[in-house]
Amino acid sequence: MSQSVPPALPVLPVLFEATYGGERHVGFGRPEDGTRQTLYRVAEGQVAAAFIATDGSATAIEAALTEGAETVTVTVGDPELRLLPPLLPTATGHALLSGFMGTHKKKWNGETAPEGGEFVPPKWFFKGFGDWVRLPGETLDVPAAPVALIEEPEVTLVYVNDDDGTPHYAGYTFGNDLCDIGLHRQDPGYNPYCKLCDTALTPWLFLGPPPRTVTGRVTIVRDGATAWEGSFDCGADALYFRVQDMAAHLFSFPAVRRPGQVNYVLLGADEASFHDGFRIADGDRIAIDVKSHGVAFENTVRYVSPAPLATPAATPAAGPTA
Repeated sequence: MSQSVPPALPVLPVLFEATYGGERHVGFGRPEDGTRQTLYRVAEGQVAAAFIATDGSATAIEAALTEGAETVTVTVGDPELRLLPPLLPTATGHALLSGFMGTHKKKWNGETAPEGGEFVPPKWFFKGFGDWVRLPGETLDVPAAPVALIEEPEVTLVYVNDDDGTPHYAGYTFGNDLCDIGLHRQDPGYNPYCKLCDTALTPWLFLGPPPRTVTGRVTIVRDGATAWEGSFDCGADALYFRVQDMAAHLFSFPAVRRPGQVNYVLLGADEASFHDGFRIADGDRIAIDVKSHGVAFENTVRYVSPAPLATPAATPAAGPTA
């Protein structure tokens, strides 16, 4: 009996940034642990600037970042090599993480937004600053008593604004927008609280238009055993809204067009473990395998109890005056 051959993964150019020896570098491709990788020394903001100064194509970006650059060859997995979220500025507050809600067709009876006419945008949320992003392998902290958490595998678009505030699309990566959907369902007005859970992004920046097809599988491990698993689809073809319409609407707001700012934009998630009746617990490990793109990452959820608030000492009562 002949065996079916799995479809080939898309061959897409990818870059990543990392610190090594205390300096910032850029690399190309997605090397496996233990392999040798050439890194190119870059200055702070140089990679983001390349997407503004060139047409953004893989060839132009690689030429802009490698010509005349100092190089170093490292072994992937070296503890001195620390990957970074794509284009993340060192300065706090110069990158924003936000996203759209209710974007999938299955939440719109399988339909897509009609062509023409006035665009009615999806709901949007602000997740945090770019330096709040967690990388694969890092813990995802959540409040100590969530109502019901949900993992959300999503495509994340990356933009950088030029000196005039015009956004330039750089590429896309993948993330897990962990949030407290139970709190949101108690009251949609609580959604800003619901989103105050850590988000993971992969360090790989895919150079190309937003992907039409993104499929994969989530596995949630508890006490060393699989507690839940299921598939997901978060590509543009699975969405009710057109990506370009959502992006154009978001960037009509000056607050996200500040000069030099990097924006990470989550495009929305498929149904997940919560919709299957599963509840994520403290210590669960969420593994997301984006099979269509050969990207796999995992993070452990950690419930965090806050320290008591520091209260100011009471002002002594005023005594009688002489």
